[in-house]
Amino acid sequence: MFATGYMGSGWLSVSLRSSGGNVIAHSRLGVGSLTLVDLDSGQRRVAVFCSSSLGTEAGYAELAADLGRRLADEGIGVVFGGGRVGLMGVMADAAMAAGGEVIGVIPNFLDEIEVAHQGLTELHLVADMHERKQLMYSLSDGFCALPGGLGTQEELFEAATWTQLGLHEGGRHKPVVLLDRDGFWAPLAAFHQQLVDVGFIKPEKAGIIQRARSIDEALELLYPSSN
Repeated sequence: MFATGYMGSGWLSVSLRSSGGNVIAHSRLGVGSLTLVDLDSGQRRVAVFCSSSLGTEAGYAELAADLGRRLADEGIGVVFGGGRVGLMGVMADAAMAAGGEVIGVIPNFLDEIEVAHQGLTELHLVADMHERKQLMYSLSDGFCALPGGLGTQEELFEAATWTQLGLHEGGRHKPVVLLDRDGFWAPLAAFHQQLVDVGFIKPEKAGIIQRARSIDEALELLYPSSN
């Protein structure tokens, strides 16, 4: 077990890691304050991958807001990229307004680009993209992808790869769900199936990424038989 840290302007971010490098606790020390994220609290949490843009269809923002509210209503905490713009901001605002727990994780260099959300339950500024994703993964039971671009796809594929390789803490199986109320993810789902068909993804691993056409279905995939 060892600790890593990152110094920012007026604060120090510290992560406690296992011998294998997985984050098992994380804290941010500011002037006169300490915030500790308990990664073994029993609190259910889902990492939501979503865009810093709104997209061209109003339905994307509606879906983001519906998901945020539903997670809050179910008592499931939200972990996301920490921005207050685009679908990230819509989803976080809806979850917070519904009384949910919302944890944002954002690299220091993206604070200005994505505009860190200051109205969250917890906001963690970290050193870089790698630390951002590792903390998000460690905090979460699974992952739900809203419509998004390259960043969203990069996150969902890396999270799925970590599940395939057993890299999540304790080798936990953490599913990735594509939330797809209007068919946005249909081409990606078809490509994923093609990868299975031609032998680049083993059939027994194909279910790591699944497509849900409703929030109800997404929750059942993330927490089977718990709803």
